[in-house]
Amino acid sequence: MMIAVLLFFHILSAVVWVGGMFFAHQMVRPSVGPLEPAVRLALWRRIFALFFPWVWTAAALLLASGLAMEISGIRGIHVTIMESLGVIMMLAFAHLYFSPWRRFQRAVDGNDFAVAAVQLNKIRRIVEFNLVLGLIVVVVGATGRYWGYAG
Repeated sequence: MMIAVLLFFHILSAVVWVGGMFFAHQMVRPSVGPLEPAVRLALWRRIFALFFPWVWTAAALLLASGLAMEISGIRGIHVTIMESLGVIMMLAFAHLYFSPWRRFQRAVDGNDFAVAAVQLNKIRRIVEFNLVLGLIVVVVGATGRYWGYAG
């Protein structure tokens, strides 16, 4: 039963983080492109301010549940791949949060939209990087236990 609870939080956290990145990058970004810079950048500031606490929570739950499942005996190359890519994603997100996101907030709050646009582009590139890794991790997590299956 403990593994089921850990998997519940692990999967839910991955869906929130990776799904949120997919939605932001593939739906929100193209939709807000035509807006005036001041409106578009202020909207992104509000979106990220709501989304990033969810990412911190998801990252913490992914780390805690993943480690707990490994301690419980779940092992395999797919687990190692997920752990490695997950740590890279967490480090990339921490960099995004403490560097371009902070500069983006200050720039939008100070109506310096040129600086905000540069920082938003940096955020976009990190989100793209993490989105690709996150999609790979989801596939590895869903299929890894069957890699040695002979049917």
